[in-house]
Amino acid sequence: MGCSCCSTRCWLITGSVAGAVACLLGVILIPVGNTVIEDTVKKEAVLEKGTAAYENWISAGAPVYRQFWLFDVQNPDEVVANGSIPQLQQRGPYTYRTRYIPKQNITFSENHTVSFVLPAEAVFEPSLSHGFEEDEVTSLNLAVAGVYNLIDHAWANMFIESSKSSLFLRRTVRELLWGYTDPMLKRTLGVFYPYNNTYDGPYGVFTGKDDITKVSMIDTWNNQPTVPYWNNSYCNMINGTDGSSFPPFLDKKKALYFFSSDICRSVSADYDGSVDLKGITVYRYMLPEQTFASPTVNPDNKCFCTNYEATKNCTLAGVLDIKSCKGFPVFISLPHFLHGSPELLDTVHGLNPNPEEHSTYLDVEPITGFTLRFAKRLQINMMYGPSKEIKILNKVKENTLFPIVWLNESAALDDQTAARIKSDLFARIETLEVVQISLIVIGAVVFVLCLIGICIQERRKRKIIA
Repeated sequence: MGCSCCSTRCWLITGSVAGAVACLLGVILIPVGNTVIEDTVKKEAVLEKGTAAYENWISAGAPVYRQFWLFDVQNPDEVVANGSIPQLQQRGPYTYRTRYIPKQNITFSENHTVSFVLPAEAVFEPSLSHGFEEDEVTSLNLAVAGVYNLIDHAWANMFIESSKSSLFLRRTVRELLWGYTDPMLKRTLGVFYPYNNTYDGPYGVFTGKDDITKVSMIDTWNNQPTVPYWNNSYCNMINGTDGSSFPPFLDKKKALYFFSSDICRSVSADYDGSVDLKGITVYRYMLPEQTFASPTVNPDNKCFCTNYEATKNCTLAGVLDIKSCKGFPVFISLPHFLHGSPELLDTVHGLNPNPEEHSTYLDVEPITGFTLRFAKRLQINMMYGPSKEIKILNKVKENTLFPIVWLNESAALDDQTAARIKSDLFARIETLEVVQISLIVIGAVVFVLCLIGICIQERRKRKIIA
């Protein structure tokens, strides 16, 4: 007996075919959809006018703050008179807004790079601070520590005594951070002097136009492909980006590399876990403990060890001498000497290293490579020690790496930007996923139900014939 198009069997066959086609279409859409998403992200990640990456790159969307904690010496007279261990009390935070001026001198080149400079400005934020810029702090005398490390001690003592300088001085927070006229050197000194109205760079970075895996990677800094500070080709390398973004489609198994002009070198960060940030899943990357490890633990740091006295023949962990970069005898560490050698905490008292408060991290969106939250934490230290020629150091018993200030430079995704990212990117991905799943599920259900219907109809037909 023939089958008319309007018969139940014909409809069931048609439904099963349609269900199979819908299911197959949903499966096919998975790689096709992934390709569409990948192509869209790659297009928007290129650093050129009109892309999402360019708009986020040209200026920081979220406010960037630098918080400073200074160390106030509680027993300065006892340190000088008896060689006592400095007792420190942390003061702060004193918070400043920074990096609020867009990149300047932006110039695109034919080799798919773009150059720019980063203007440096800092504005005090009283509402985010625990104290005022006019608060006074007793800290290490920058000039005394400088001449101790830079010139003959007999000459240094002459300068110190003629200016009636001492090992410690009392200055306001504003003066210590941004500058004051030193009576001994007759010049302006400050931990971050000069800062306002200065520039970092120029940087040259790849746009990713020809190769998206190179987007935001630094090609040159200060017009050079390497830094000249470490007398070693490995340590002089400039690796990665500036940390504000990375090439898209991150791989958890691979470290991220970025260059920091604050410490004059490149560092890496390892995947530490996934975190929810305003409804967006981000990868958290942390600086590994071996970043400032001694060369006895991390041989790659051998060429970063340039001060054998301060580092006890390169066996001391946790500090980096950047005098060759900054021109002044300054040592960088993590706050409170986190991950440093225990003896660093024996020569000054009052420090309490805490990984939660003192670690550096980056929260990076893995599809786009955009850094949506970060905290860069560093400590500025200088060294003084025993000296027969410098009278104010006659009683000092051992070399001391003295912490002057530690900082936390941070920024976090705001609600408006989070909503835009979710709308522009993830809404499309979610819509595509819903369509894919719906086609697969509905198609599979229709196919199975129609197949069951056909089987039931076949069984009934056989019974009738029998």
